[in-house]
Amino acid sequence: MINFENRPKYGVYDLQKLIAILRAPGGCPWDAEQTHESIRRNFLEEAYEACEAIDEKSTEHLKEELGDVLMQVVFHAGIEEDAGRFDLDDVADTVCRKMILRHPHVFGDVSVSGSDEVLKNWDEIKRAEKSQETVTDSINSVAKSLPALWRAEKIQKKAAKVGFDWPDVWGAMDKLAEELTEVSDAVGGEGNIEEELGDLLFSVVNVARFMGVDPEVALGKACDKFTNRFAYVESTAASQGKILADMTLDEMEALYQEGKSQK
Repeated sequence: MINFENRPKYGVYDLQKLIAILRAPGGCPWDAEQTHESIRRNFLEEAYEACEAIDEKSTEHLKEELGDVLMQVVFHAGIEEDAGRFDLDDVADTVCRKMILRHPHVFGDVSVSGSDEVLKNWDEIKRAEKSQETVTDSINSVAKSLPALWRAEKIQKKAAKVGFDWPDVWGAMDKLAEELTEVSDAVGGEGNIEEELGDLLFSVVNVARFMGVDPEVALGKACDKFTNRFAYVESTAASQGKILADMTLDEMEALYQEGKSQK
């Protein structure tokens, strides 16, 4: 019989104990087999689901999804504890020390005029922590596991901080037009289409950055908009006794354009 006490309310260290029981001999075979690599995607998915709960402005959903994210943190820390390298307390210790160091205006004698100066100091402290001696070091520190649009935005922001940037959005727009022409050439057989499409997307992110638009949010909304309009096409076709596979592109496009006017 597993020794785990039922309680009216559990805490963080109850979760730590529960994960340890699941991974221990006599626990759950699946949990015991997992590695950092095998549940890496789970971690990402749980974080995105928490973000979706934030977007929904649902307190209950957010509580549930934050629990799933916390479970992932505890699980990964448990793998390391089993290997004798660090445990959950070490994780907490590391982040506490980091937060204290990066808030000298709270825990030290540094004065700041506002949020902008806080962020400036944060970046300087972080560069010193990570031994980032050059701007390239800072750019290379941007996680390659980030969604590519966010990674592009962060890279561009770091370059812009030292003046490597267009003077205004119109410079970025000219570059976007240039990259679109190169994509057209590549489609025609002149150039590497993957490379040119990458350059085009990078340029789109540049325009978004100048305009203060989150490229991931913008693309997400575009996906939602397309989905809603496509649903209109399919439902309208069904109401007319048609199925999409039997319709021509022109017929579907006509319904799609009709759907654009629907609010």
